[in-house]
Amino acid sequence: MKFFHLSDLHIGKQLHFYSMREEQRAVLKEIVQYAKEEKPAAIVIAGDVYDKSVPSAEAVAVFDEFVSDLSELSIKILVISGNHDSPERLEFASSFLEKGDLYIAGLPPVKETDHIKKVTCEDEFGDVCFWLLPFLKPAYVRGVFPEEETLSYTEAVKKLIKREQIDKEIRNVLISHQFFTAAGHEPSRSDSETVYVGGAGNVDISAIMDFDYGAMGHIHKAQKVGEDRFRYCGTPLKYSAGESRDKKSLTVVTLGKKGEKPEIKELPLHPLRDVQQYKGKFEELMELGTDDYVSLTLTDEKMPYQPRERLEKVFPNILELKVENTRTERELSGLSGEFRISDPYSLFKQFYEEIHGISMTEKEQGIVKEILEQVQEESL
Repeated sequence: MKFFHLSDLHIGKQLHFYSMREEQRAVLKEIVQYAKEEKPAAIVIAGDVYDKSVPSAEAVAVFDEFVSDLSELSIKILVISGNHDSPERLEFASSFLEKGDLYIAGLPPVKETDHIKKVTCEDEFGDVCFWLLPFLKPAYVRGVFPEEETLSYTEAVKKLIKREQIDKEIRNVLISHQFFTAAGHEPSRSDSETVYVGGAGNVDISAIMDFDYGAMGHIHKAQKVGEDRFRYCGTPLKYSAGESRDKKSLTVVTLGKKGEKPEIKELPLHPLRDVQQYKGKFEELMELGTDDYVSLTLTDEKMPYQPRERLEKVFPNILELKVENTRTERELSGLSGEFRISDPYSLFKQFYEEIHGISMTEKEQGIVKEILEQVQEESL
């Protein structure tokens, strides 16, 4: 059974105020072409279809065009909502759409009568069950487990899966949009993502060990988590300057007989415009030039006149312009190490103590962590 694993399309996203609409349309067209060549039985989209919970009409049109193109190929399309999606909007008319082989799970189980949506495909080795588990927080599933006062993210996912009594004799694929870790080891992240606060949203990979493949979304860099069968496929496009060296690709998964390791290959994706980083003196950069999106770093000791305006003549899509020379290095070296903190919670905690002269209470720490977690979910 062959299927495509996609996630984090973030349709409607802007890159430093540049619209990515044409880039997204083009890369989705390339995926459709790969589908014509590879002939997968299903295409999995593991959350964050859109970049905003209320997508623009343009963004909806881009996704509609993608789905319409795929519908002509008789391929099942399996979609779950991510933390950027509106579950209700994404799930609208889902029962009707299933007649056209488009299966959407917007909401996780929220009451005791709800269950994880299951879609079954069949090949020469028997059934393959795809389980569609949208993004969730423990609070979302409280109605499913009224006897539980508190649940961690790992416990919530584990309990939802356990109650389904999955048949382990056949092949099972989980489609999920969470922050998975393996024995405490976090996946590698990109600049287009933000850090988690104290690991509050982590789901340990042990919660999904019964599955033959975990098609995961939420992390923008393609990678495995623990084992090859548990994977983030990453975004189809680069969404930050820090991703300039990443190679974006389409993940193709082939399941053989039960018990066999899945075969995984990555097909290259080719954007209309790449994302690049260049560093050097002004005159050196002026000799380069490209239509790609670029992050530029000037190293001149003396800044030239109107550098950005002049550079835009050869770099029409500048994302950012930075300066790195003796003066900036001297200013940065003057900062004490205690201010070089990447964790926003630790930074706020230090700020609070300096302003008030006392430490935050446990209740205050919990409130700050909850707020930062909400902010991070909106920006991931």
